[in-house]
Amino acid sequence: MNYSLITDVIRLTESFELANQSGLYTADINGFRQWVMDTQAGGQGNAEPDWEGKEKGRSAESAISTLLVHMNRYAKSYSRSAIYGSEFSTQEEFFYLINLKAYGAMSKMKLIRRNIQDKPTGMQIINRLLNNGWIAQQPSVEDRRSKVVDITAAGERVLEQQMDRIRQATKVVSGDLSRQEKMELIRILNRLDHFHKPIFEAGIDSAALLERVTQDFMPTRN
Repeated sequence: MNYSLITDVIRLTESFELANQSGLYTADINGFRQWVMDTQAGGQGNAEPDWEGKEKGRSAESAISTLLVHMNRYAKSYSRSAIYGSEFSTQEEFFYLINLKAYGAMSKMKLIRRNIQDKPTGMQIINRLLNNGWIAQQPSVEDRRSKVVDITAAGERVLEQQMDRIRQATKVVSGDLSRQEKMELIRILNRLDHFHKPIFEAGIDSAALLERVTQDFMPTRN
């Protein structure tokens, strides 16, 4: 038996576990295989892509930030098309309804945080949904000072009327990516979401946000 090979495999597995603490890869043989392909076998993950301005010294971080902004705007344009001619005033309204339909009744603040919005904006959306009769509110069982909201039959009706177009919009956003590329993109975006969400929920004042994140959350490595 080749004990040297077994030792190498164990060491490689240990390296995978250390490298995968962020959860970028699934903690199984498929994730391990993908990690090996990306980092050990000279796979596609090692090939550095080009981006606009790279030859002039533009950083990868700048390109990532710009591309994420662009993708957000593209997605919003498709979402606006999905609700065109409907009873919805804004795309955020159906996002709120989708969350309530998927996860059930929740506090107003939990619903707002789930949609990654500030309280004033979120409350305006909730009030519009209440006025339309698409959601209902009642005192929280856990805290009588707060209220929970839930989707109503009318809300489910108006949501269902647009679901085909909403599903169409979500398919368009992912473009011509293959299933494997979609899975990899989900892993990367999940990792970014796990990094940024606790920062957002901490409610750090804008004046100190960049400095606090740079000091307390950013890794020291390049």
